[in-house]
Amino acid sequence: MTRASVVVPSRAGARRLPRLLDALAAQTFTDVEVIVVLDGDIDASASALADHAFPARVIELPENRGRAAALNAGFAAATGEILIRCDDDLEPGPEWAAAHVRRHSGPTVGVVGFCADVVPDGAYARAYGDRRTDRLRAMTSQMSGTEGAWRLWGANVSVDRSTWERVGPYDTRFRAYGWEDVEWGYRLHLAGIPIVLEPAAEARHLAASTDVATRAARAFDAGAARQTFEAKHGRGSSGPAAPTGGAWARAVSAAGRHLDRDRTSRLGRLVDRALPRVPADIGEKLAAFVVESASVGGFATTGEHGRRTGRERTNEPS
Repeated sequence: MTRASVVVPSRAGARRLPRLLDALAAQTFTDVEVIVVLDGDIDASASALADHAFPARVIELPENRGRAAALNAGFAAATGEILIRCDDDLEPGPEWAAAHVRRHSGPTVGVVGFCADVVPDGAYARAYGDRRTDRLRAMTSQMSGTEGAWRLWGANVSVDRSTWERVGPYDTRFRAYGWEDVEWGYRLHLAGIPIVLEPAAEARHLAASTDVATRAARAFDAGAARQTFEAKHGRGSSGPAAPTGGAWARAVSAAGRHLDRDRTSRLGRLVDRALPRVPADIGEKLAAFVVESASVGGFATTGEHGRRTGRERTNEPS
């Protein structure tokens, strides 16, 4: 048994995986195995892994089954005492694995490492992308160890083996974008296990949205995935379906009720064209309005048990 296992779910990751493996090869903590699960190989990811010097174990699913199924396959094969999830679009620093393992030396906890979006300089980064990352980092720090910290569970997390066995696998009903991770964090919370931030386990997120249209589309899909969460855990369990209180909340709720995925994309592209021509503060408000409204729209236009009216996407970078 190794001390730690890193499980990497991947779909169309041939260009992302070599950079991740370079980062994992540079880790100061070496008692670790890396398991890459290819969720249906559509871009010669297996060849990219075979060509890399880092000795990752590879599990290849014969067809696309979704990120939850890929994670379950990886964790089922893992031999480590500490189980770490790392999505293929992350670039952890050299102390990353050591930080995850070290945090499990005390009381039982679920450990979250922050994912810092890497966004090219431009109107989107200045108005929204960089500001969003700064605010998310501050919010994550504030939420660490609180009752609501289950919402932080995502692409860069770890538990010990006994916790994984207690909570159980990811729910494969989450086939589209989002919430398979948050739902697992919620079950971790229901088991009474604190979820804490480990600042030294932060990783760079290299496949972050680079424009409002993409960010809003992902928010729409994540909003839709919340319906699957609520079908399982009860109405209202994911939190308010829309912002409450104040003119901003009313405007977001009203706009969201009229958005489908196509309208979300069109509105996002419209704001992207406007960003270079408006002050950054105004651009931030415009982008936030579209993204928040898209989340409301995704939730509102989803049918019973998470079946959506829009196009399904599986296992894409977050």
